[in-house]
Amino acid sequence: MATFTWVISTLERDLLPEDMNGAVVVAHWRCNAEQVDGDNTYNASSYGTCGFTPDPTSPLYIDYDDLTEADVIGWCQNELDQDAIEAGLQANIDAQITPTTGIGVPW
Repeated sequence: MATFTWVISTLERDLLPEDMNGAVVVAHWRCNAEQVDGDNTYNASSYGTCGFTPDPTSPLYIDYDDLTEADVIGWCQNELDQDAIEAGLQANIDAQITPTTGIGVPW
């Protein structure tokens, strides 16, 4: 079974109006999968973005300077089908370990 690591590559934020305090409007995420099988290590990754409509009047609003990567990963995972993304990466690794197709020419 693969180990999955979620990371935020970068954030896009809204600088105006000033009360937005640099509110995040887009997060660029990546999910990396790694599985060790014997002497071999297999990797797969998925990359995407999540868009947000921040509301600085909400009690759940977090100023840009106070954000953690864990906060933003949580937002993205709530917006995405995390299980489907991780299952797709696991299927990719499974296919690397036990290929069901091949490429090439016979000459």
